[in-house]
Amino acid sequence: MPSEFDLIRHYFTRPAKRTVLGVGDDAALIRVAAAHELAVSTDMLLAERHFFSGDDPESLGHKALAVNLSDLAAMGATPRWALLSLALPEANENWLARFSAGWFALAEQHGVSLIGGDTTRGPLAFSVTIMGEVARGQALRRAGAQVDDEIWVSGTLGDAALALAYLQRRIAITPHAAAAVLPRLHRPTPRVKLGQKLLGVAHSAIDISDGLLADLGHVLQASGVGAEIRLDAVPISETLRAYWQDDVARHAALAGGDDYELCFTAKAAQHAVIAQLGKRLKLSLTCIGTITHEPGLIVRDADHQVINIEGSGFDHFA
Repeated sequence: MPSEFDLIRHYFTRPAKRTVLGVGDDAALIRVAAAHELAVSTDMLLAERHFFSGDDPESLGHKALAVNLSDLAAMGATPRWALLSLALPEANENWLARFSAGWFALAEQHGVSLIGGDTTRGPLAFSVTIMGEVARGQALRRAGAQVDDEIWVSGTLGDAALALAYLQRRIAITPHAAAAVLPRLHRPTPRVKLGQKLLGVAHSAIDISDGLLADLGHVLQASGVGAEIRLDAVPISETLRAYWQDDVARHAALAGGDDYELCFTAKAAQHAVIAQLGKRLKLSLTCIGTITHEPGLIVRDADHQVINIEGSGFDHFA
């Protein structure tokens, strides 16, 4: 039976870039570039709460890092370093090999060095701390939205939540539809490049992890403003559109969570700049509404009638 240190050395120790001292000591040492700030975020993922214990280990390794990269993307930061702590029911080397493969494939794609962490025996869970750099005073924040800003979202919304509803048997979809949406749940794409390109363009940003309405609501609260969005403008995939008459599908798009797209606001004068940015990144960017002076979030249908949406997003303690 391999020891804790054998597992760390074999599966999670690789040369670290931009690091004074990485894995193997009591603490890592990093040096932040001059005139930059350190952006730090952390997330915990628990089996049967955030994922299923029988999920593909490689996808779990990917997702554990991806959801944290998404937080840095929302700040416009460049990812640099990560800490990973694992609670494992057993030292299953096949599982660890596949998990670490998924982790490092995404880490290498974004230039992230794993510089430490911890392992222990216990119910399956991961805790990741991600760190990145952003030019001093330039980070995107939730508190920057301004009245008359346009509200934008990247990609499409709702596929991950539709996939989860399918796995939980809350909606019946075809095998073809399931194959289209399951990767959005298991292997989200953090919009790191988009976040970096929004520096100096957007006034505020947030990643959509708990659902559009909930996360946009955090921006409104932090900025002291309100918003109106158009339901028919919210971007959804053709797969989700096929089930749009089902309440589960509509809820997935507005409040389902696990999208890991970016929601951001910018003045209307930046509309053409943002549209061009989407073309350069080959990523759909959609304007869905406007920041208003009056507090609250209003959703209107195609006839401009106000829609009442029950349940604004995921809440860990609801």
